[in-house]
Amino acid sequence: MGSYLEANARERLRQLLDADSFTEFLPPQRRLISPHLAQLDAPVSFDDGVAIGSGRLRGKAVLAASQEGGFMGGAVGEVHGAKLVGLLRRAVQERPDAVLLLLDSGGVRLHEANAGLIAVSEVMRALFDARHAGIPVIVMIGGATGCFGGMGIVARCANTVLMSEEGRLAMSGPEVIETTHGVEEYDARDRALVWRTSGGKHRYLLGDCDALLPDSIAAFADAAAAAIDRLHAGTVALTLEELDAEQRLLSQRLDAYGEETEPADIWRGMGIADPAALPMLEADAFVAAAAPHRRRAA
Repeated sequence: MGSYLEANARERLRQLLDADSFTEFLPPQRRLISPHLAQLDAPVSFDDGVAIGSGRLRGKAVLAASQEGGFMGGAVGEVHGAKLVGLLRRAVQERPDAVLLLLDSGGVRLHEANAGLIAVSEVMRALFDARHAGIPVIVMIGGATGCFGGMGIVARCANTVLMSEEGRLAMSGPEVIETTHGVEEYDARDRALVWRTSGGKHRYLLGDCDALLPDSIAAFADAAAAAIDRLHAGTVALTLEELDAEQRLLSQRLDAYGEETEPADIWRGMGIADPAALPMLEADAFVAAAAPHRRRAA
């Protein structure tokens, strides 16, 4: 298996799932395109930027979706969102062992405005319906686009978030922050700053993702299979206790680091003696170094 970062949406599915087990629903041959993009004379894709289907992961039955960051930054429009919603609703009916969401998206597709916003809200509702039915939802983030905007919220609605160091997760993307607050506030061209702010290592330390993995599709497959076993041994549905714990985590984070502007200062505040060394560590070494300092909802 190869690099998660360098693979496209279907390569990730093909290498992540058991050999020859993936069956795609609504493949490109069906030519299911956005009804809005053509009216704007914008490029269209015959899968609207997402592949969905069923397969097996280490023998476990799963439904899976993989966003294609190479088409409009994986942005969610009406059809794209409807495919995700349909997959999650199908999970409630077929009851697979889990739903896997391989997210690589800048968020809502601005060309489709309200239709895109509604689509993301429907994805969230369908995700919670799946969890309520006892179907774990596992999110993977390691693509070049990252996971921002509405899909960043979707990611945090899932049971488990798996990230690589190369993955990025945030509400607003770097270019959005720079546009709205100015380059003096946030320079989107400063790639080191971008990764320190929204990259996998920072998210792992803050408790926003559950595993920090090497850039390997095999590592994502192993972690997802282990997560399925772990989640089925506990409570899959969202509970009030889980919400309260998340709220406490966010409140503590705001109180402790709300005035900080540099991620390295946050890491130092968490008790890490040499925060400048963290970006240079490989995933395993980083996880070991982060273990005593990492924040978790409790």
